[in-house]
Amino acid sequence: MIKAGAIITAVAAAAVLVTANPPAARAANFDGTWTVTILTQAGNCPSSLRYAVRVVRGRVVGDDQSYQVNGSVAANGATMVTVSEKGQSASGSGRLAGNSGSGRWRTRSGECAGQWTAERRAY
Repeated sequence: MIKAGAIITAVAAAAVLVTANPPAARAANFDGTWTVTILTQAGNCPSSLRYAVRVVRGRVVGDDQSYQVNGSVAANGATMVTVSEKGQSASGSGRLAGNSGSGRWRTRSGECAGQWTAERRAY
């Protein structure tokens, strides 16, 4: 069985950057590399994690093929994502504005939940 922390990490990192299929040109203002900080507020998952993620033309690009991410960044910055790995999944939602963002995440089973923040890295 996969540790809950691994799937939570993937979800929270991706959650900051994805929602339902906007036109790529309109969502491109969120393109770039983002640093995502994940905070667990409920459950037995890692308390704080930090990851880098990339958005290209409004779509999340993962360098790690060990999990599946479904979604994209909306033109207004609204985010929603589902991340799956080996039968486990978690969801997150929130909003990006300019060079930062924040939101909430939780596992599908509800065993862990918390918040995320994001900051766009300088080019």
